Amino acid sequence: MVRPINPGGTPFDQSAGPRFYVPDEPRIVCFARGVCTKVDADPGPPPGEAIELRLVAMTGDIRQFKAYRLESGQWLDFASGPSMAPRIVLNKEAAKGLTRHRVPAEMRVDGAIANMTPQIVGVVDDGAAEPVAYVRMDELLNWFAPADANRRLGGGGLEVLRSPDATAIDQVLRTRLTASGVPAEQLRAEPIRSLKTIEARLALLRWIFLGMAGLVLLIGVAGILNVGLATVGERVEEFALRRAVGTPRLLLAGIVLVETLLTGLFTAGAAIGVAALGLRYAGRFIGGRVPALANMDFPWQAGLAGIIAGLVAGLLGGLVPAIRAARIPIATVMRA
Repeated sequence: MVRPINPGGTPFDQSAGPRFYVPDEPRIVCFARGVCTKVDADPGPPPGEAIELRLVAMTGDIRQFKAYRLESGQWLDFASGPSMAPRIVLNKEAAKGLTRHRVPAEMRVDGAIANMTPQIVGVVDDGAAEPVAYVRMDELLNWFAPADANRRLGGGGLEVLRSPDATAIDQVLRTRLTASGVPAEQLRAEPIRSLKTIEARLALLRWIFLGMAGLVLLIGVAGILNVGLATVGERVEEFALRRAVGTPRLLLAGIVLVETLLTGLFTAGAAIGVAALGLRYAGRFIGGRVPALANMDFPWQAGLAGIIAGLVAGLLGGLVPAIRAARIPIATVMRA
């Protein structure tokens, strides 16, 4: 047995890193960052290539209650028979630890009759910050003595997920758990409102992105306004000459406004084209490292919204230059 790289199952970016012991001074411990300290207690097992994670044993598919997103591989198959080599699914933090460190293909569980060789079948995004692995309960029980299995596996806590209409099982579970020695005050029921929680988060993200989009639109309007005013200032004689030959003020303002609208339209089209190509090639080149980009298509609804935003920016940014161009007096033509 060796000391894990992340004692206590802490996230790998927060752990202090592997420890090194000075051979002649067994009570001096040095971390990978170069910090050494003296310990008075027994240093315990020697350091080694091992990671510590939380193991969740399940009797059924919980994805109907907790919508874990599959990153790679597959989820646990509860339809087939149990395997002597337990099949496990890692979360993203546990997969990060196995990617960074060369860990032997051996899993040690407290109370098991021997260390087991697991089969990693998939990786999921469960939103947990600490490393977690999911395994079938029946495959894990193969490695425990029958008389010791309930005591060992029940020590970490028990969570039962049921549908809202399965109310009859509550009383039975409470009665049996209380009879087995579990204090009644430790039993509590909490509804899982995943949809409501996700909707609240999506609404917050939507408002954040709308605020950012509004800020970008405001910057675009200011840019078009600046360019439009500078252009009108340089073309004063041209606009005055047009007025002298009979061009109506409204038509002159329309010419300037159309130019700014085309500027906003072409700019939005170019930005959408670059975003679509970037997303396409990003999925092709880095889709293996970021599975979320592998099969992602460009949201053309967002592209249409970008076109509309470009036209709005051109309209708002060109309105003041158009009015200024229409109010240029004819006498200005005498400067030419």
